Amino acid sequence: MNDHPYAFLALFLGVAIAFPLIMLGVAGLWVKFFQPAKPGILKNATYECGLAATGDSWIQFKAHYYLYAILFLIFDVEILFLLPFAVAFTSLPVGALVAMLVFILLLAEGLVWSWHRGYLAWK
Repeated sequence: MNDHPYAFLALFLGVAIAFPLIMLGVAGLWVKFFQPAKPGILKNATYECGLAATGDSWIQFKAHYYLYAILFLIFDVEILFLLPFAVAFTSLPVGALVAMLVFILLLAEGLVWSWHRGYLAWK
């Protein structure tokens, strides 16, 4: 039925390339025919909960909160790697123990580094 063993892959690649291009073309036609010709004052107005915008729109966020979140995620995901190891601890070879010790030491190094840099100090 198929003469070439890679015919299915070629067909799959063709569909994988054509589908996004077709969707982009449809989106481009949609914008061309249904978008207003010129944006007006009402379209460019800032809209927040139906209230008129007052004051400066630039707000300075402290990146320190994001550092706490990233550090929490790093050390929280650690549990996902340690739990299977803890469950099968008695039946694992010595190489697995060494790998887990290296993993824990790298995490401890990251914790000491972030503590030394002052990322854990609340300011």
